[in-house]
Amino acid sequence: MDTWDYSAFWNEAMNQFSKELSAQEYSMWFNIEYDSASQDSITVRVPSAFYKDQLTKTYQSAIESKLFELSGKKILIEFIIVKPESLEAPTKPDGNAIGNSQKPVAKGTELKEKSITPKTRERHHQLNRRYTFENYIIGENNSFAANAAMAIASNPGTAYNPFLIYGDVGLGKTHLMQAIGNRAWNLDTQPKIICISAEDFTNDFIQSIHGKNMPSFKNRYRSVDILLIDDIHFFENKEGSQEELFHTFNALYDGNKQMVFTCDRPASELKNLSDRLRSRFERGLNVDLSPPNYETRYAILKKMAETQKIDIPAEVFEVIALNISTNIRDLEAALIKLSAYAKLVGMKITLEVAQQQLKDVFSQTKHGNITIDNIIRTVSDAYKLSANDLKGKKRTRSIVMPRQIAMYIAREITEYSTTELGLEFGGRDHTTVMHSCQKIDAQLKLDPTLETKIQKLIQTIKQISIKG
Repeated sequence: MDTWDYSAFWNEAMNQFSKELSAQEYSMWFNIEYDSASQDSITVRVPSAFYKDQLTKTYQSAIESKLFELSGKKILIEFIIVKPESLEAPTKPDGNAIGNSQKPVAKGTELKEKSITPKTRERHHQLNRRYTFENYIIGENNSFAANAAMAIASNPGTAYNPFLIYGDVGLGKTHLMQAIGNRAWNLDTQPKIICISAEDFTNDFIQSIHGKNMPSFKNRYRSVDILLIDDIHFFENKEGSQEELFHTFNALYDGNKQMVFTCDRPASELKNLSDRLRSRFERGLNVDLSPPNYETRYAILKKMAETQKIDIPAEVFEVIALNISTNIRDLEAALIKLSAYAKLVGMKITLEVAQQQLKDVFSQTKHGNITIDNIIRTVSDAYKLSANDLKGKKRTRSIVMPRQIAMYIAREITEYSTTELGLEFGGRDHTTVMHSCQKIDAQLKLDPTLETKIQKLIQTIKQISIKG
């Protein structure tokens, strides 16, 4: 039993906050529980590092001030992160639960929540029933995005609006976006949801123009509670679709309706997009998904095998996770190949079988034959510099321009993310890479000869890659 017991002060503080804040805000952020106390502090439990960070920034000082008012002494708040299954839904001090709050998982753990789907609720025809939070593996590469997504799904339109998820192919952007839709759809509120790709939105827009049915189109998209649009990079160079989406965005935003978008890059890197629409995408919360680390890849493979009821020994998971580090789709493809081989040949999947059947996959380089080293070497040779000059910290004009060109080329002809490129170029931040690419884009408009130089460099790089 604790020597110090401040639970009475804590309960009264929570009682007052529950009255001062909206039910939605209290439900979303006060997912916390009294744990213990010392002479000068109270320790409370939170479900994830994400919640801890948000509470520290937004609410900690207010909670401590409230406790001071009630107790007459300064009591500090300390947070500990516990597994989500050990926390109940946030409640008012009278014991009644508030809302249908769903808890994020602690980083590196798998979601194991009870289903909240009403028995009479049919699935949404545009949502894939497999894309749920329960089937989404949380790791260091996606914990922030996943926790934010679950907070949005529980209280759409109240925070983080719009929500933009970006990253390379196969990292789970669509899964996470649709998980928001599935979670919100299965809550009691039964929102009106549209989940569509940018291409289908464009096609729908064109058909509405041809069919002279624009009022119906506008009403369909501007009357939803949640709008989910996949692959917004498709909107580049499509001025009509951009214009319509801009007005749709404004209507939904003004009505506090939730919008979620996915993209293969940050909105700032979309070249042929109107400035005002780009600014709308950047208005809310933008999160990036990076390739999963080894532990997460292993967990993903294990989850896939369990779901598909494939008998695979742990050592096979290990060798696949060690050799395939690109994305989730490549992991799934390797698993499907092994499963198909085992069924067709009638053999068990062993380490030897896996190494033999996946040797071609394992031998492929991460991004094909084009490497960053080849790009850096080619550009540095062309400008009579060393590779270390392009990776180093010197900022003289004779080095900065070639370095920016090398980053621009790497972004154009490889699938590396800006974060990965930053690491390859001397451990720079991804914003440096983005700035370099934007500078070259601007220079290309002013200097027609630069385009010719860059294309010659790209041709040389590709020839080197083919030979080597």
